[in-house]
Amino acid sequence: MNNTFLAIDIGSSTITAVIAKHDLENNINILGTGIQKSNGINKGLIINIEEASKSIKDAVSVAKRTTTELVDTTVVSISGSYSKSIRSSGSVNVPNGLITETEINQVMQMALYNATIVPEYEVVHVVPIFFKVDDSIEVDNPLNMNGSRLEVSVYIVTAKRTALTNIKSALKISGIEVVKFVLDSYAAALAVLDDQQKKFGAIVINLGSTTTEFVYYKGNSIIFNGFIPVGSNHITNDLSVMLHTPPTAAEKIKLEYGSLVRNYSPNNDLGVTKVKIPRIGDEDSISEVALDYIQTIIHARVEEVLVLVKNKLKKSGLIDNTGSGIVITGGMSYLDGIKKLTEKIFEGIPISVANPKNIKNGFMSFDEANMATIVGLLFYSLGTNRSYQLDSSKKLIKPVKNERVVEQQKISLSNNNHTSEKPQVEQMKEHIQIKDNATVLTPLTRDKKKGVSKFWGKVSEWF
Repeated sequence: MNNTFLAIDIGSSTITAVIAKHDLENNINILGTGIQKSNGINKGLIINIEEASKSIKDAVSVAKRTTTELVDTTVVSISGSYSKSIRSSGSVNVPNGLITETEINQVMQMALYNATIVPEYEVVHVVPIFFKVDDSIEVDNPLNMNGSRLEVSVYIVTAKRTALTNIKSALKISGIEVVKFVLDSYAAALAVLDDQQKKFGAIVINLGSTTTEFVYYKGNSIIFNGFIPVGSNHITNDLSVMLHTPPTAAEKIKLEYGSLVRNYSPNNDLGVTKVKIPRIGDEDSISEVALDYIQTIIHARVEEVLVLVKNKLKKSGLIDNTGSGIVITGGMSYLDGIKKLTEKIFEGIPISVANPKNIKNGFMSFDEANMATIVGLLFYSLGTNRSYQLDSSKKLIKPVKNERVVEQQKISLSNNNHTSEKPQVEQMKEHIQIKDNATVLTPLTRDKKKGVSKFWGKVSEWF
């Protein structure tokens, strides 16, 4: 439980590094943070390893200034731009009649074995959609259940090997070699969804600077994920081109006057209908542009992004089954009127805008929409609501069990010599013995598979 993690969100605009571990009560304890401007990265892809590695190294160096803890594992976000996802299933016999983590590991490995992975792609996640014990109803966690056969249906996320290798190369320059990858949209879902939204299923759309990532999340699993290579920076580019103004001026206009709903007609409440902007190539020359024209440019780009997401979700057949609706996050979610436009496009589906759950610390605020991915990486690594799944090293990771408080109670009880406390002490010892099997991200040794059979041979790709 004392593993220290380094989480790195490799974004196209910024790189965020956070060092964290559990405190004594199993809360996430932030030890250090660092943020640097991204260089050498475009639309989630590393296009210049030297520049990208310097940005990563600088962010990690800043995070390490406030702690002397040695990092055990590094968890890094990856973009959906170079990912492919498929479904698979597997089944194993339960020789002793009691399902243990050995059988859970075996059935997950069998589902992975049954899948057809494209040769140039590597596995990032194998997440169970549901388990079945002896053809019973679907169950979330089969541990300690009785049965003779265990089945699983899984969602497998893979990523292009060359893209992952480039990230590893950039990290290696910073002295980081042990890496686990997490899909950006998966992390965002972990950061912004509450228990009820997860239970009934929700679509999370992460509107970033150069990309839009989205995922359908239900229970403890990804059901579908997608990617659009368009983000808020494209609005800046559109304004720069259409208004013939430098990108810096276009960005300022977007931030100050960007709105999808504000009334810019004559005699409006703001009393402003036009804005002065410099001309590109001749910044001493100033021209006036109507704000309603600027609004039209912004509206067209945002509408295009949302329509593209809707079309991909329609193709998946899942858009009508979102029990908790759609949750929008990411930097572009701050755009005035984004919720209203999304409601118009996704007619009849509940829409909400959400920031990630804030993690209390003395360094920075995580309660901002552009922090969704980094917060999700921390919840993936240290969260207590994680499901059994295979990580990017194909090892089984387990739910984190909240038992650190028991240790504290044991310590205080051991210092108490009253005979009346003996029964309670003995009871606490029993709990401690049970606890020894609970670890964070500790892979199980892969046992020789027994009684393995395939029951689902055909794998369907979702993309």
